[in-house]
Amino acid sequence: MFFTYLRRELRRRRKAALVVASGLALGIALVIVVTSVSSGMSKAQDKVLQSLYGLGTDMTVTKAAEPAASTSERPRFQFDAQEDGSDEEQSTDRVMVQGFQTLSASTVTKVGSQSGVSDVVGGLSLQVVKVSGQFTRGQFQQDQSSGQQGGPGGAGGTGQPQGEVQGGGADFDVNNYSVYGADVTKPALGPLTSSKITSGRTFKSTETDAKVVVADTSYAKEKKLKVGSTVTVKGTKFKVIGIATPDSGDAAANLYIPLKQAQTLADAKDKVTTIYVKAADSQRIDSVKSAIQKNISGTTVTTSADLADTVSGSLSTASSLATSVGKWLSIAVLVAAFLVAGLLTSSAVSRRVREFGTLKALGWKSGRVTGQVVGEAVVNGLLGGALGIALGLAGAYVVTAISPTLQAQLGGGGGGGGGMGGGPGGGGPMRQTASSTLDVALTAPVSLTTVALAVGLAVTGGLIAGAFGGWRASRLRPADALRRVE
Repeated sequence: MFFTYLRRELRRRRKAALVVASGLALGIALVIVVTSVSSGMSKAQDKVLQSLYGLGTDMTVTKAAEPAASTSERPRFQFDAQEDGSDEEQSTDRVMVQGFQTLSASTVTKVGSQSGVSDVVGGLSLQVVKVSGQFTRGQFQQDQSSGQQGGPGGAGGTGQPQGEVQGGGADFDVNNYSVYGADVTKPALGPLTSSKITSGRTFKSTETDAKVVVADTSYAKEKKLKVGSTVTVKGTKFKVIGIATPDSGDAAANLYIPLKQAQTLADAKDKVTTIYVKAADSQRIDSVKSAIQKNISGTTVTTSADLADTVSGSLSTASSLATSVGKWLSIAVLVAAFLVAGLLTSSAVSRRVREFGTLKALGWKSGRVTGQVVGEAVVNGLLGGALGIALGLAGAYVVTAISPTLQAQLGGGGGGGGGMGGGPGGGGPMRQTASSTLDVALTAPVSLTTVALAVGLAVTGGLIAGAFGGWRASRLRPADALRRVE
């Protein structure tokens, strides 16, 4: 009897049911779109952060910032004088540790021994500046007229020829690139994991001190490098064994070499610039950070959450809008939809006074009448939920199909020796003076949790509307129906 009456009433009042369902559908669809876009923003930020410090890294440990006066070292270049007057090309390399700050390799072991640390690996970020070119000697041109004045030997009898030097000078080219020294025994952690080997191979665990290099694809294209090519860094020749393409954004370095080779080039034996840490449990990241800061002095610990705060640009702006304006807009629309659904249901009950009064006169109890009204409202809510889910999925699909490009600006002022990541030219964690701008395509993934939330909102909306209508129906008396009889 309940379902028969329910089906008949919904069919008879299709327009009213459609209005209630449409209002709920609008609110639910907006919630789905905002939630999915927020999820897409979060994934976009994760991609940006992964492009900086690699997959699996929860935090990095670097040397604490020192006063500017102690880090003001500047590169100096010296060239030999050409005694024989030749114009041969000269070149010199300067390999510098990024930020001029290093940690002892023993710190890696200390960090790894802290409670809650699952894995740890050290890396050395280098900046290489190569200056190459040649000096050209000028040609002395004697003034022919000077020999006719002042007697023999030239003007004033000094014996010095008069004239000027013409031509000559110097022509030098500066090549600036970054090198990252990777611990090849732990390939699953560190910046190189954010890139995929698209040609050749990656390092073998036995190549701890081998003269081999993996080149970033952009740098390899610029310098016309391929697998088998040779790269010379500070007089040492390295064989290119692989080409790496970053999964998103910029690469952490132009060239990747074994850690020991990087330490040798920079004259930084048993030194690292960054320690990459993976926590045993994502819920313990803050406690691990606190433990490292407490037990290992002179270090700066930066988590992915800390680095996310440094991301600016349209990605950050859109993320803020989605989490603040979008959230409150969704709540406002949902509240309005619930209220409208409740008022419409209550109004519909008022128009059915004779019907419910007659049913009570025939023996229906107030609970049965209230249950009938609530049942109709819940069905309307489920219909609105189904329509809202369809609209929300369509909206999320449109966002994903369009994939608007957002920019994420990183760094911009330095992190005092801390931070995680960098790009070409930066050579390491949070470049000190430069910033990096990455383009990220926005998607709007819809999870099962979001769909379950939508169903829950639909049922909630139906119950709220049913509560309004049920309260109104429970107050009806058979005498109210008789007063409506003409």
